[in-house]
Amino acid sequence: MDLTYAQEGKEYIIREIATDDEELDSFLFTLGCYSGEPVTVVSRTRNGCVISVKDGRYNIDHQLASAILI
Repeated sequence: MDLTYAQEGKEYIIREIATDDEELDSFLFTLGCYSGEPVTVVSRTRNGCVISVKDGRYNIDHQLASAILI
């Protein structure tokens, strides 16, 4: 399942980043989104969701959220 289906406040482990776009893959890597890393959906917004990865919170859109498999 991808991050768009995650429950708010529950911690998940990232299994993989499912994208063929190298720029998108490297962008998510700079945020700390890579296999084995815990991620939490803090809240949902109209255009995406707010996630907590490592010590940061990020607002990502649906395209990015759907590329993160948990």
